[in-house]
Parts: sequence; structure tokens; C-alpha cells
Amino acid sequence: MKTLVGIIIASLLSVFSATAGAQESSSYKNGVVISVSYIKIKPGKFDDYMAFLDSDYKALMEANKKAGLILSYSVFSAQARNPHEADVILTTTFANMAALDRDTEADAVAAKVLGAQTAQNKAIVDRGAMREVLGSELIRELVLK
Repeated sequence: MKTLVGIIIASLLSVFSATAGAQESSSYKNGVVISVSYIKIKPGKFDDYMAFLDSDYKALMEANKKAGLILSYSVFSAQARNPHEADVILTTTFANMAALDRDTEADAVAAKVLGAQTAQNKAIVDRGAMREVLGSELIRELVLK
């Protein structure tokens, strides 16, 4: 019986030490998480869309920063290589994956900045006349040690 207990303890210790060693030997650590959205502006709507970004979008992003929900946001212009590629790329930087789970707080900030959900829904429809969202993705920075 003592031999069996000894084997189990030795096995557990080797598992724990292997796990600890793997964590210590990692050549990177997880960094920030960035949400990237690819936007195609409809013909003749670039200035209208940029005006939206400079008003409601900017106000919402700044309020999210002030509330500590995001670290930063950026708007990039891209030269589309074909008619099906984005010409504007929007990024939002979060501290980590857990920051994405603050839906209730984000909804409260949006309601304060943009108004009731019905007003937000109308704004979404209005933006649809200016742009097409081609897709989005989440990327995580890997910080090399």
C-alpha cells in the first residue's frame, strides 16, 4: 500500500513539475486582444461615413476608454486591391480576453452616449446605407519574453 501511495505521489509531483517547467520555459506571454473590423465604404459615401466615425463612433469609443472597457481604438484607411476588399479598417484594443465579457457595462455606456436601443438600431440601419462590413476577427498579441 505504501508503495502505491508513493507511486501516486511521485506521479503527481512529476505532472506538477512538468506543468510548471512548461510555463517557465514559454518564450512569450499573452498580450492585448484587438478586434479588427473590415469595412467597404459604398460609392459616394466616404465623407458621410467619416463624419459618422468622427461623431457618434468617436464619442462611444472615448466613453468606453474613460469607463476602462477598452485601451484604445484606431481607424485606418486601406487601399483595396479589388472591389471586394476593405477600404477602412477599425480596431479596438482590449486589455485581455476577459475585457470582452463586460457586455452589461458596455451596453450602459452605449445607452448613455447613443440613447435607447431603438435609437441605436436606427443608427445601425443608417450606417448600412454607407458601408458594408466585410468581416471581423479577434487577434491577440504575443509578447516575446
